[in-house]
Amino acid sequence: MSSNISEILKQAQTLQSKLSELSADAEQKTVEASSGGGMVTADVNGKLQLVKLHIEPQIVTGGDREMLEDLVVAAVNEAIRKAQQMMAEAMTRVTGGLKIPGLGG
Repeated sequence: MSSNISEILKQAQTLQSKLSELSADAEQKTVEASSGGGMVTADVNGKLQLVKLHIEPQIVTGGDREMLEDLVVAAVNEAIRKAQQMMAEAMTRVTGGLKIPGLGG
């Protein structure tokens, strides 16, 4: 029975190592989303941090601040959704689909 526990602990350590790698890698991976036909583009990393926001100059000079605000919110929210999906898929690959409380996915 102790060999079973030993094997389980070994597997847990391997999983923990893979999850640490995934977490470190998350900051380097980014997704992009846009709104307004590409007028606003947002890049979000795997840690759900906005790392880049691009706004086409012509939308700023248009003077419609509310529309610009709506486009920024839409682009950022879509990028966050894509980043969450990217990380959930990576988590599934690491855990083999095992549902682990508190680890998302």
